[in-house]
Amino acid sequence: MSDFTEFEAGQVVFATSFPVSREDLVAYADASGDHNPIHLDEAAAKAAGLPDVIAHGMFTMGLVSRAVLEWLDASGRDANLTDFSAKFAKPVVVPAGVTVNVDVEAKVRKSDADSVELTISVRSGADKVLAPARATFTLR
Repeated sequence: MSDFTEFEAGQVVFATSFPVSREDLVAYADASGDHNPIHLDEAAAKAAGLPDVIAHGMFTMGLVSRAVLEWLDASGRDANLTDFSAKFAKPVVVPAGVTVNVDVEAKVRKSDADSVELTISVRSGADKVLAPARATFTLR
């Protein structure tokens, strides 16, 4: 398993889910310094036109980064993450007292011996929260 020749376009390479609670958002705000009230206060979020408190965009991107890097580590390949991109489509809404899931699934978009490009689906409930999301790994 030293190269990426075993992969075919459309092949699912991993699917994982991350639980997210308001406590996670408070911890992220403390760690990042981003204390925007739309991520922490229901009244502020609703005043801004949101349905409820929403997860930080970079927190969501961090979960996806974690998922792809954990997949690479588990694969045993010596490769670098050479490209990672995503656009925010919808927020991850986190109501009080509820844990929501951020579901991440990666499929092969294209591959050759030296690299693999993944297209990544990121959902929270019925909502696609990142689109399109992609990650490319290149062997060292």
